Formats: sequence, C-alpha cells, structure tokens
Amino acid sequence: MGAGNEPPLKDVRVLDMTRVLAGPYCTMLLADLGAEVIKIERPGCGDDTRSWGPPFIGTESCYFMCVNRSKKSVTLDIKKPEGIKLVKELAAVSDVLVENYIPGKLSQLGLGYPELSKLFPHLIYCSISGYGQTGNYASRAGYDVIVSGTGGLMHITGPAGGEPCKVGVAITDMSTGLYAVSAILASLLARQRTGRGQHIDCNLLSTNVASLANIASNYINAGQEAQRFGTAHPSIVPYQAFKTSDGYFLVGAGNDSQFAVLTKSIGHPELSQNEKYLTNKDRVQHREELLAFLSSVFKQKPLAYWLSTFEESGIPHGPINNMEQVFSDPQVLHNGLLQTIPHPTLGEVKVVGPAVRYSGTPTVPPMSPPLLGQHTDQVLTQLLGYSQSQVSDLRQAKVI
Repeated sequence: MGAGNEPPLKDVRVLDMTRVLAGPYCTMLLADLGAEVIKIERPGCGDDTRSWGPPFIGTESCYFMCVNRSKKSVTLDIKKPEGIKLVKELAAVSDVLVENYIPGKLSQLGLGYPELSKLFPHLIYCSISGYGQTGNYASRAGYDVIVSGTGGLMHITGPAGGEPCKVGVAITDMSTGLYAVSAILASLLARQRTGRGQHIDCNLLSTNVASLANIASNYINAGQEAQRFGTAHPSIVPYQAFKTSDGYFLVGAGNDSQFAVLTKSIGHPELSQNEKYLTNKDRVQHREELLAFLSSVFKQKPLAYWLSTFEESGIPHGPINNMEQVFSDPQVLHNGLLQTIPHPTLGEVKVVGPAVRYSGTPTVPPMSPPLLGQHTDQVLTQLLGYSQSQVSDLRQAKVI
C-alpha cells in the first residue's frame, strides 16, 4: 500500500479502557480507520460483554464480537500499583486514551485526565459517561435504556396510545460512540496546531437530547409536547408502515407532488385533488381519515405487489426486513456489510463491515476480535521493552 492511500489513522495509537458498548464501538471505528487500538481488560474475565450470551460462537460471545474487531487485548489489574504503572507507560506512547469509568474513579488511581495530562500533555483523553463529568447526575452509572427514558427518546418511541418502548438496539450508546469518534478526530487536528491534547467529555444524556432533532425544536420553539406515533411522523402524512395482505411495508410522501404520484400509483388519483389533502398541512390536519383510507387500500394486495408498484415511482418505500432478509439483501451485500474473517480459535467469524467507504484512504481489512489477553506479551515486550522474565514476574504476581 503506497503512502498516498494509507489508512487515515495510521500511526495513531489508542489506549482503550472502555467496556460494554459506547466506548468499544468508538474505539472499533478508530481501528477501522487504521489506528492501533490496545484494549485493556481485567485479568480472568475481561470486558463484561465476553459473558453476555447466549448466543456464543464456541467460547466467544456474539455481543463481544460486534464491537471489538481489529483490537489488541492486554489484561492488567489497575487495582495494583504495577498495573497503574503499566497504564502510565502505555499512555506515554499513545495518542488517545478512551475510558468509560464512573467520573472520578480513575483519578483516585492517578489515571484521570488531571493526573495524566501533567505527565503526558500530548494525550487526548476521552471520557464517556452516562451524564457528564460534573453535575448532580455525574456519579450515576450510565445505561442506554435508562438514559433514553431521562433524555426523552423512550417517550416518543412506541405505538400511538400505547406504552413507551425502547429502540431495538442501544442507539444512544452507539450515537455517543459516534460523537466520541468525531471529537477525537477534531482533537487530533487541534493537536497538530497546538501540540497539546485535551479532555473530551462525551455522555449518553447529552447525546440523547442533542439527537431529539425536530422533536426538540417543536417543543422549545413552538411549545408542542411530543407524543408517540408508532412508525408514523408527527409532521409528515403519509410517512409510515402499512399492513399489506401478507406483511408490512413503509411508504411516504415528503411533498405534495410525491403525494400525487402515490395516489396515482395506488389507483386513487382523486385523493390528491381532495381539498382535505391538497397540502401536507392539510394531510396532517386530516391524518386519521386519510390513513384509514390508505390502510384499507394497502391491505387488499400482497407486499410484493406494492414493492413492485412503487419501484420506479420515485416514492420512498421499502420492506420491513428481518435479519435473514437484511443479510441476504443485494444492496447490503454490495456495500460490503457482511465480511468473513479468520479467527485464532474459531476458524472464521462473520462481522458487519464498516459503514463508510473512502476513495483514497481505505479502512483496514478487519481482524478478528481478540481473545482475552491475546496480545499482552506482545505489547509489553515489543512496545514497552519488557523482557520475557519481567512479563513472567508480572503474571506470577497476577498483575497481568
């Protein structure tokens, strides 16, 4: 690979002191971009998600596999002075440290940002927490489903008139990981100018509230309280799932001309001339009546018929796929989102590929999620210069 098309984060080293989802997702995305990610895990048990199953593939949990590809696993006990010393030695030769401990916990061990920044001013230190590093909620443990309630997401998720629901994946965790990635990249750029690292405070609550988008704007500007709409939209009609004779599909009309095309496609062009439905504002006002009519039309024919009907229409539409259908979808496969990679004990494993493609700075070919402690000896001897006997002594003392 020539210098012109090397991964964008080649030569960036990340010390990963995170576990579960938000932090590991962040550091995995950095690994995809070419960063060397050294994952610190507790001896004996490792990241919590190593035990989150079934399902397992052999001895490895599917959950752990999903956010830990292309990392190196080093086991060390940060409750022991020798473990703290090792973290400092690794921080000295790293560009970025990412952690998701309860705020203040690492400072008690001399490993917080105030302590490490004095020793290593170049270090970019990213803290991921539930509610932020300061404030009344700072000491609370951060869990996606709890924060999605506090932050308003659960209030707007679920069927109209029904109970609040959680989103099917921990989307607040993953969005926080994405925010952390962009903050780390911005900090690397800033360090090119200043030579200094900085502290990044990423948290689930701020991510959740910042992601409320139009729902937040509707309330803070127009005083409109949010409600649950199921698959529907508070400000666009129609824009939701409809039941067909043998399944569900999604279809929407984002403007008046699209609505005219939609009504013609279903054989009822007169709807777009009805004064109740002339504009989106009219359609929102007469939502219930219009949706009842459309529902009665869509349930008369099977899913395949409607997908075919709208295929060339320009109208946004699509099926509601299960996992089997997602991972056999031709566009999903074309985009490289299903990849098979070799694994040291399982032969091969499958991972979801990176979501973004680059024309000149490619993502790295994925490596398998590491076995617990797989790279401890390699990192200590090759990166920190420890002798094999020193490593043996650390293992004997249960530091690693």
